[in-house]
Amino acid sequence: MIKRINHVAIAVSNLDDAASTWEALLGLQMSGREHVASNKVEVGFIPVGESRIELVQPAAPDSPVAKFIEKRGPGIQHLCFEVDDIEAELARLKAAGVRLINEQPVAGAHGYRIAFVHPASTGGVLVELSQPPDPR
Repeated sequence: MIKRINHVAIAVSNLDDAASTWEALLGLQMSGREHVASNKVEVGFIPVGESRIELVQPAAPDSPVAKFIEKRGPGIQHLCFEVDDIEAELARLKAAGVRLINEQPVAGAHGYRIAFVHPASTGGVLVELSQPPDPR
């Protein structure tokens, strides 16, 4: 079951420059950065209420985000929904015929487990499902 919008991801060419822009324009500050090896990206999170903006910079030329920027330029890259049980959500979506990029969760930032739903099944929007780490 979807709990909330976890974040909106914005593909950027330079994480520091993008963070400076968000701070200058809206007074929003990046709360930290992390390398996510599974997606070959460097991410920075900007808290906004209970959700976040995720600035995503490619960490390698073959990163999906590098390909996104090359094809479309910087901008909104995906919408992330937080879920309680990512395996159950993936199984439900697969049974419904939804096209998945990840049929099994992979490691994401902050210890979250993530998986992507193909934009062909969501009206052109790349959707990420994200399960927080077990607090225990």
